[in-house]
Amino acid sequence: MAPQSSMLHIRVDDNTKEQATEALASMGMSVSDAVRLFLHRVVADQAFPIELKVPNAETRLAMKEARTKMAARRPRFENADALFDDLKKNRRK
Repeated sequence: MAPQSSMLHIRVDDNTKEQATEALASMGMSVSDAVRLFLHRVVADQAFPIELKVPNAETRLAMKEARTKMAARRPRFENADALFDDLKKNRRK
């Protein structure tokens, strides 16, 4: 006798659903197959099957700096030559 099953409802934006559906179809899976596989891995491993990490202090500082620069909406370099010079200088480090 097959085990009883339950319906699971989730919300995801249409674009993500469409892209995931296409990607999974190319692997021969449906979204439902992928969710079932995900949940089976949670049960089998007793862990979240995707590695999640809290960023360390250095990474958090870099993220904060990047957000500040993006919010300022100014170029970091005065021109392309300055950018390339910086890239060349830092490549040697």
